[in-house]
Amino acid sequence: MFALINFLGFQLHKFIHLTTSSCAFLFLVILGGCSVQNFNLKDVMKSDVDEVADHHYMEIESLLRELTVKLYKRNPKYLRVRYGSNRKTYTAEDRLKKIFELPGRLDIPGIPQNGIEAMEFSLDNSYQGDRVFVFMAGLTDMIRRSYGYQHEFFVYTRLKEQDLYLSARNLETALWRITTFKNSSKEPLILTNSRDGEMDNLSYERLFGKMIATQDMLAKIMAGKNNRMIKTVVQNVATKVFFPF
Repeated sequence: MFALINFLGFQLHKFIHLTTSSCAFLFLVILGGCSVQNFNLKDVMKSDVDEVADHHYMEIESLLRELTVKLYKRNPKYLRVRYGSNRKTYTAEDRLKKIFELPGRLDIPGIPQNGIEAMEFSLDNSYQGDRVFVFMAGLTDMIRRSYGYQHEFFVYTRLKEQDLYLSARNLETALWRITTFKNSSKEPLILTNSRDGEMDNLSYERLFGKMIATQDMLAKIMAGKNNRMIKTVVQNVATKVFFPF
């Protein structure tokens, strides 16, 4: 009996010692008095899934940048914008900075704040401005909305799997619209694929495919984390509407 009491007392002493040491370590870290090399308190607040979400977000932003550059190379005319009798010339870098310089919600004067509305506005036949800029600003805002307008993720951050899934479907719609919508002269409003007589150019489909796969994969990961089912939707090929979320 005494042996059991002594054993339990020893285990309790070990537990108290370990707990006290751990608390002291965390206290020193918070105060900046600990010299653990390369330690970052933010790392304590991240799970493996949060790290995965970080990488998916960085990947989708990189792909959006790449798409913006490709569209301006294919449609350089949209870098020359007319305001009344004046014409102003931009560079692709100017436009990249305007869209991607800051994270979070995009609020650009003259452009609908809702990402879906901005994309629809860019492909309206009556619009005479920089279609590429408005389209990419809308697309980027729509994607960022699916991440809750967050650009870094922690254990207390909750991403919605349904929003990520719907953003992937909206990417499919965006690709369909940008490759099919034409003006009264039967010319694409925003040129992507090859013209008649040119070599096949499937790079835009591949780029959109990467973005769709990125969003769908993270949606599945978050569904598993949140223990929820994704509600799938069926798109009508004849209408191809954007899904709000």
